Amino acid sequence: MRVCGLMSGTSLDGLDIAIVDFSFEEGKLQHDLLHFVTMPYDGGLKQELHKLMDPAAPLHLVSSMNMYLGERYAESLTEALQQAGIGLETIDLISSHGQTIWHEPAVEQKRTYARPNTMQIGDIAVLAERTGKTVIGDFRTRDMAAGGQGAPLVPFADQVLFQSELIGRVLLNIGGIANMTVLPRRGSEQPIIAYDTGPGNMVIDACAVKATSGQRSFDKDGLLAAGGTVDDEWIDRLTSHEYFAAPAPKSTGRELFGFTFVEKFWADGDERGHSSANKIATATMLTASTIATEIQRYIETHDVKEVIVSGGGVHNQTLMGFLKTLLPDDVKFATTADLGIHADAKEAFVFALLGYLGINKMPNSLPAATGAEKATIMGKIAWG
Repeated sequence: MRVCGLMSGTSLDGLDIAIVDFSFEEGKLQHDLLHFVTMPYDGGLKQELHKLMDPAAPLHLVSSMNMYLGERYAESLTEALQQAGIGLETIDLISSHGQTIWHEPAVEQKRTYARPNTMQIGDIAVLAERTGKTVIGDFRTRDMAAGGQGAPLVPFADQVLFQSELIGRVLLNIGGIANMTVLPRRGSEQPIIAYDTGPGNMVIDACAVKATSGQRSFDKDGLLAAGGTVDDEWIDRLTSHEYFAAPAPKSTGRELFGFTFVEKFWADGDERGHSSANKIATATMLTASTIATEIQRYIETHDVKEVIVSGGGVHNQTLMGFLKTLLPDDVKFATTADLGIHADAKEAFVFALLGYLGINKMPNSLPAATGAEKATIMGKIAWG
């Protein structure tokens, strides 16, 4: 089955598209990543999506953007296929994560109508209509219905693709939010553990926008952070945030580390007399230190010898440098590309996999990661 995996993350960089051939041979999953590309969002679309992540966003704008993104995804996919020389007629399934605009896994239970909830927009029926292909999407709600947090979903694929027979590994994805999967060696009695560690690129990106008056949307290669100095005392205060002390499994997003968090962070930096470079350096260390603290919890119990990194953060040399200095020297670093999957393509690849399994009525969730009561078959279907 040839599947197009579509992913747009919290960083709002654009639509990631992975085209993957899947099959089972002698009971073992086989996969071949044929093409990967990111179709960037223009500044206007980014701005509108940011507006919709405000709880006060008008409902009619959310509803309209849901339909618009379905069209935009279809156009982007068509263009990507043409660039790759792959015919739309060869595609068997489109698997779309959609754009998360709200994710609230914990709610005040005293409110009669309150329930854990999440919203990904980019209507799959519109996408099916525009392409003529069957589309599977809206994965997270089924896991929530089973008592889970609806995130993170990538750890399911981490287990399938990257668990080693010999050593423990941490699969670390640094997107807007950073998440990790702790994989003991296959056959170990230790459990698989996975959750969001906290901000990945989200706070760094927002600081880069502020520092450059919108001229840059991210800190390319970590060069802005490299020109600054980390405020260690400030880091101690930042890491006292209640999210970091919360037990796993847990998930987060812009609701905790988005606009409000960054505005306070920037203002606090001003009060502490810091330059923009110092603020970006400290934001970068916040990501590195919160990730490293979580990895250190499992180095001995899970015999962790490797950290395999994916996501946009892998290109931030300052971030990666900080992270390596915070972990023991005998913990080796690699990227998913070293294991056969392009580091930037991982999440789109994963949603292609989740869609492939879902359409074939096979469980595609990992309760150990989300806290669900049982494994489920995630995904709603719009037939082509």
